Amino acid sequence: MKRRYLAITGAMLALLAIIVGTPRFSQATGMGSYTVFLPLAQKSYIPTGTLTICMGQEPETLYPYGGAMLAMSSVLEAVYDGPIDNRSFDYQPVILEKIPSLADGDAVTETVSIAPGDSIVDATGNVTTLQDGVLYLPSGCLSSDCAQVYSSTMGNVLMDAMVVTFKLLPSLKWSDGQPLTAADSVYSFNLAADPDTPSSKFTIERTASYLALDDLTVQWRGLPGYVDATYFLNFWTPYPAHIWGNYTAAQLLTAPISAEKPLGWGPYIIQEWVKGDRITMTYNPYYFRRDEHLPRFAQVIYRFVGQDSNVNLNSILSGECDILDQTTYMDDLMDTLVALDAGDTLRLLTTTSTVFEHLDIGIQPVSYDDGWQAGDRPDFFSDVRVRQAIAYCLDRQAVVDTVMYGRSKVIDSYTPPEHPLYNPNAPQYDFDVSTGVTLLEAAGWVDDDNDPATPRVYQGSNPNIPQGTNLEFNYWTTNSTQRQQASQILQQSLAQCGIKVNLEYWNPGDFFADGPTGPIFGRQFDLVQFAWLIGVEPPCDLWITDAVPGPPGDTWTSILTGESGLTFPYGWGGWNNTGYHNPAYDAACKQGLASLPGQSTYITAYQEAQRIFAEDLPVIPLYLRIKIAVTGTDITGMQLDPTANSEFWNIEAFDRTP
Repeated sequence: MKRRYLAITGAMLALLAIIVGTPRFSQATGMGSYTVFLPLAQKSYIPTGTLTICMGQEPETLYPYGGAMLAMSSVLEAVYDGPIDNRSFDYQPVILEKIPSLADGDAVTETVSIAPGDSIVDATGNVTTLQDGVLYLPSGCLSSDCAQVYSSTMGNVLMDAMVVTFKLLPSLKWSDGQPLTAADSVYSFNLAADPDTPSSKFTIERTASYLALDDLTVQWRGLPGYVDATYFLNFWTPYPAHIWGNYTAAQLLTAPISAEKPLGWGPYIIQEWVKGDRITMTYNPYYFRRDEHLPRFAQVIYRFVGQDSNVNLNSILSGECDILDQTTYMDDLMDTLVALDAGDTLRLLTTTSTVFEHLDIGIQPVSYDDGWQAGDRPDFFSDVRVRQAIAYCLDRQAVVDTVMYGRSKVIDSYTPPEHPLYNPNAPQYDFDVSTGVTLLEAAGWVDDDNDPATPRVYQGSNPNIPQGTNLEFNYWTTNSTQRQQASQILQQSLAQCGIKVNLEYWNPGDFFADGPTGPIFGRQFDLVQFAWLIGVEPPCDLWITDAVPGPPGDTWTSILTGESGLTFPYGWGGWNNTGYHNPAYDAACKQGLASLPGQSTYITAYQEAQRIFAEDLPVIPLYLRIKIAVTGTDITGMQLDPTANSEFWNIEAFDRTP
């Protein structure tokens, strides 16, 4: 093959030295220029310029199996691209041809014959062997409702096993020019499975095999009985077997080749990490999207600047930084940032996140577990009309408009409207004092002095609420500035309905302490505000009956249904702090969890759980938190996304206006 070359002037040599390292060149006699031999990829497209990203945190390591910091993820977005992106509550393939699905046939459920002693996943989700007394899922069964107890007299039994096939894009290369193949993903799986690798072994333990069928094809096979709703994610990120394979799993935790300068296939290559100061990268000439003229910059510098928001603001205004990431914690300067953004002095980028604030209602405090008794807190909340009235009387939009600067949104479900499994027909609760008052009066709470500034009093028929009791209870949250501001607005709006709440702010360590002593998970509260995370799978299991925290081995009686003999399977490790109990909700949620994407019950079950939840309101969703980033006015292409792991998920497209 003939060697291709590109003649360049001396003025370009310094730039090329940065881009490709020390180039091979020969001085052309009498021409005042150099001949540099470059791969065709470099000849066809050479990016220019430098992007400086300022971060509030520095990674502890860049070894993907050795850390979990957001700062590490942000840096590695430039080294690896994908292999699968999580955006807008969905998944998109990056270096795969497609996301496997049941509908397309690259994910299938096979019926297999299982003999005694074979490895399976039992009906409770644990890895075991088929033997007498094991509760297993026979073929066609997806949940414990249809599970059977195995007896050796049954001999071999039929069970289902998932098989998922992944196809890599052709012609992928590592940034050293070596081919990236399916074998690199299998190497990664084996590395993750190694006892010396500190990564989760959950899916690995439930994997029957992970094989490269050819250079571009990987096949994952699950153990019989393993129902995995995110089966399409069971592709292990490839790592360079041709380099890392020379090291043990223990050595890779600290080896510079993995912990400081990992090799990838993404848009940039790490050149240098000066601890405590910066990481410098240059563009990858073998990047698989180079024909799209990506990446845009020749060099990217990640600078570690700390979390002094005023210092960081000055650095973006002076041009020292092109981007301030979310770890610089600029939230406390939102007033200033909003004004500067409006004045076109900088760009404030925001998006809603997957973290949602909510107000939990203490329906079943621990003192009710043996039935309500005289001396217990009045039973304010077992009447659903009261819970719904509280929702109508919360001016959540005022919180969004003021505390969140109008950059968030009110939500009525644990699944936001952008989510593909969102139920648009579930009840919604706009701020409406009139409707709230009507519900309270129907529940027996009256304004006996015609003074809306005083709390309503009880004149209803619930024997667990003494006559004349004031509609007054506690509202607890942490001492963060944002929550204090939000709770004060909501306190004022509740007062318009005759509901008096007494605010108290807690140290987070005490607030989130485990039961039985902690207020939240010890179930010793009236109202509490905190946050949960929303995933691609709707988090309906946060409020199933089995998750109510309580004394291990004890039983309890539901104030909502009167059902007795309920247990605490997770002991004080449970998380349904409200004590909410509704068998219909439990059934819908569990059916959703047991279903697979593409099956008819997957959407219907999750949406039914949302509907029941929105009617019962054990928890009132408040608003979504926001992610923020700050850039100079000349930076383009940065797109914040609610579910992307980092704001740098598309760093290859970041650009600068001329």
